[in-house]
Amino acid sequence: MRNAPTILHLDMDAFYASAEQASKPSLRGKAVIVGGLGPRGVVATASYEARVFGVRSAMPMAQARRLAPNAAYLVPRFGFYRAISEQVMGLLHALSPLVEPLSLDEAFVDLEAGEAAWDEPSARLVGEKLRADIRAFTGLTGSVGLAASKMLAKIASEEAKPDGLVVIEPGTERAMLGPMPVRTLPGVGPATGDHLRRAGITTVDDIAEAGEDELVRLLGKAHGQALYAMALAHDERPVVAERETKSVSVEDTYDVDIHDRLRVGLEVRRLADRCVRRLREAGLSGRTIVLKVRRYDFSTLTRSETLRGPTDDPAVVREAAARLLDAVDTTGGVRLLGVGVSGLADYTQEDLFAQAAGEGTDAEHLGEEGHEEPLEERAAVVERRWPAGHDVRHADFGHGWVQGSGLGRVTVRFETPWSEPGRVRTFRVDDPDLVAADPLPLVTERPQAPADGAQDQASASSVPASLPKWRSGSGGGEAASRP
Repeated sequence: MRNAPTILHLDMDAFYASAEQASKPSLRGKAVIVGGLGPRGVVATASYEARVFGVRSAMPMAQARRLAPNAAYLVPRFGFYRAISEQVMGLLHALSPLVEPLSLDEAFVDLEAGEAAWDEPSARLVGEKLRADIRAFTGLTGSVGLAASKMLAKIASEEAKPDGLVVIEPGTERAMLGPMPVRTLPGVGPATGDHLRRAGITTVDDIAEAGEDELVRLLGKAHGQALYAMALAHDERPVVAERETKSVSVEDTYDVDIHDRLRVGLEVRRLADRCVRRLREAGLSGRTIVLKVRRYDFSTLTRSETLRGPTDDPAVVREAAARLLDAVDTTGGVRLLGVGVSGLADYTQEDLFAQAAGEGTDAEHLGEEGHEEPLEERAAVVERRWPAGHDVRHADFGHGWVQGSGLGRVTVRFETPWSEPGRVRTFRVDDPDLVAADPLPLVTERPQAPADGAQDQASASSVPASLPKWRSGSGGGEAASRP
């Protein structure tokens, strides 16, 4: 472990929900819950206002509705969140070449490797500037933890939430960790926590006092030794800039079990196309096609087939997934389907195209520019579905977002990130003047990076010019305030 707090952990505050609040003035300061809205949906993120009612991530959406019946429930806009994440990750890469993303809203940074910080004062200065830059560039807030190891930096960012910064100075780790509950340590989930509690171990100090031998007896050698080391604040894991992707997969859980075998086949085909799109976006191909089927009784079956070489051809993946499905009994219904590709490589083997039903690319799945058109998007055009929270534009009323739909009607609130809370209007779902729209930027004017020499090394390097740009949108005004 280092002798300076130069490992930084950033965690965006209630990311999806905060992005929705910043995008929708009428939701600021109110309970917002983002996730799957069907009977089997789960909460992806809950705003801090919703957490007051006990709503948490990964909670069944039905339980969240019981706890917070008056909250705003929205379908995720992952493209929108990804665009914001790219801006934030660009700020992190300006600090150091060693950035380890954990998700869209979370990452570790090795400040020492980027020569951005070398002691407590310089690290604190970098952390404060990063928080200010995130607010200026995205309109959102993030919490920052700084420590001499990854474990401690993550714990520090949790202590900093929301919208704060905590630095754990070397030499203070044991005193800080001691009174914390055992669940604070990585790898201690509910089952391990209960097992330790039954043994009279409830705090990190209790773990250290129990000793390594007792922990090995209780939890096994690997887990016991690792937990004892963490209780002593020992963590030698480096920040890893590139994580090797081992597989690419997609899956869907259905609100109602699917019994029709033809429908199951069509869903597998659709999932295969989505999986291939992710492969191509990552510049990857793979040899092993995997099918996952969860049946009506919650039993889960996984089947796989390994090809002669790697491919990113949608027809090949569709055909392989269909062959795997032929070997699965779906009698009684299916509640979840997934398609994945593993054995990844950064090249394809052209002769695998002959494994598909026809040579070349299936023309019916291509758009005008030769890119695959998502099957679900083509279906949405026909069915005119309006997901709650998604952006729309009306020929007369301008930009807005869907508050809800049903019974042939869709309710829209017309507002932008920079406007006052807008008015609500209701239309027929097939109103020709109402169309889906791209999200608008949360900040209309991007701040300028400082001129060369305007800041010292301790305050981090300037924001890179390569940060992703938003699509241009109508409207103007001041940057959105913190939700």
